[in-house]
Amino acid sequence: MSPNAQGYVSGSITELLLKQHIEEQGYVVERIREKWEGTKHHHGDFYFTDKKSDLCFVLESKGIKSNSEKWHKLYNRASLVKFLYNNHAVIKWIDRKKDIENQIADWIRINLPKFYDEYQTTLYEYEEVQKVLQNMPKRETDKSRAIQKLENCSREQIGEMIAERLRYIQSKIGVLETHFVSGTSGRNERTQATPRKDEFHVIAVDIFLRYPEHRFLFANPQLLDSSNDNVAHLKQNYIMGFVFTANDGTPELHLSDEWLENFEDVVESLDRQTAVNPLEKQIDSRNVVYGEI
Repeated sequence: MSPNAQGYVSGSITELLLKQHIEEQGYVVERIREKWEGTKHHHGDFYFTDKKSDLCFVLESKGIKSNSEKWHKLYNRASLVKFLYNNHAVIKWIDRKKDIENQIADWIRINLPKFYDEYQTTLYEYEEVQKVLQNMPKRETDKSRAIQKLENCSREQIGEMIAERLRYIQSKIGVLETHFVSGTSGRNERTQATPRKDEFHVIAVDIFLRYPEHRFLFANPQLLDSSNDNVAHLKQNYIMGFVFTANDGTPELHLSDEWLENFEDVVESLDRQTAVNPLEKQIDSRNVVYGEI
């Protein structure tokens, strides 16, 4: 029942399945110890040894942002159109030779028709509604009219309206977005709350929150865009792509070029000069496997 416990359990399941997935491809996978007395050399989750060269690299396991659709306010049609337009480069059904926004509008009209009917009004979260009501502009605007329609709604009622729309959206679209957050203690040499690009060689992201099974996407962090604040760091959020659900319920992956399903393709892109010094490996060998009780 505890969200924190659920997070720990799902993270452990992801790491176990990831380890098995890579081992099945012929790699040796060893867990990196989370806490280490003295200097911490590697901040990823696993070491994996390249079966072709015996070189060892660091792998980091992550999940996707759980509330991406809500964060980007995709429960409003205008926000949904804008978001799909801004990320149209990864959408397979977009024909770049034709008007992109019209294609997106047509897709929504066919696949999410309620946005042109009962969901066409703009929703605002409860705090925003209260803020505007206390500072209502003299001149009527589209926003003020939408706010007035929500004037007598409780926090719970507005929350349920938003949740209802999100469930409707997610029946057809799932956003795959990273959530790279890390600490900034002096020991890890980070200058901002995201990982450095040189902390690990490969990032693995489990997309099961938006896909009907545990499925992994991989990227070389050196090939991802750097943070705007520090080129040595990763961004917190990357739009990896989308999961579109076909009419027969089949999930369709639409991915950006940086994210790959084939682990070996990412391994091939690694700089061999950055491989781990075997003498600096900090392997976690503390786990105990209990027999059946």
